[in-house]
Amino acid sequence: MIALFIIGHLVLGLYFLQSGITHFFKANYLAGYATSKGVPFAKASVIASGVLFTLGGVSLIGWISPEIGLGLLILALLPITTMVHNFWSIKDPMQRATEYIAFTKNVALIASLVLALAYVLAVG
Repeated sequence: MIALFIIGHLVLGLYFLQSGITHFFKANYLAGYATSKGVPFAKASVIASGVLFTLGGVSLIGWISPEIGLGLLILALLPITTMVHNFWSIKDPMQRATEYIAFTKNVALIASLVLALAYVLAVG
């Protein structure tokens, strides 16, 4: 059981670390997309979410204050999910479907982070 927990932590941590690094290297592209979605201070928001993803990913990979890392990841995903992947406001069926998939993926990620946080807090 511990092995599965460690594998899950590493995979989740690597996913967010890679995402954080992508936010830095593709900041202009992502900021353009965020601007098109009405995100205020788009480039700063992209960089800030990249920092949160990177710190959270490193926290999970290295088991360094995982409760803080999990909290940072949840904090980053909540506004991204609701502001950027707002499928309900999109008329084009293809774009709506794409945003719906991204929205539900992020909801699943948030749920997995909440489950991991509950476990970490319970076990200590």
